Amino acid sequence: LPADTVFSKMRGGMYDLVVVMYHDQGHIPTKLIGFQYDDTTGTWGQMAGVNVTLGLPIIRVSVDHGTAFGKAGEGRANPQSMIEAIKLAAKLAAGRKRS
Repeated sequence: LPADTVFSKMRGGMYDLVVVMYHDQGHIPTKLIGFQYDDTTGTWGQMAGVNVTLGLPIIRVSVDHGTAFGKAGEGRANPQSMIEAIKLAAKLAAGRKRS
């Protein structure tokens, strides 16, 4: 698959997901698709996306953004990616086979 078009095809519905070998290979297109910055207000209107690590004996998901320590305790952080990560982890756990 051509790397320069595979994410656009996924967004258009041709694929359900794209698997990448390296963290940064997936983060650039994911943030282009899922993040929306409003320069007028200086805020992120949308921060959608979940990072999933496969091949581990545990379910491992995380938000698709940094720690935002500068926003801690100020009520300015956008919880959208965290909510999506928790929902996906729950869905993966529900479908996981017990050994």
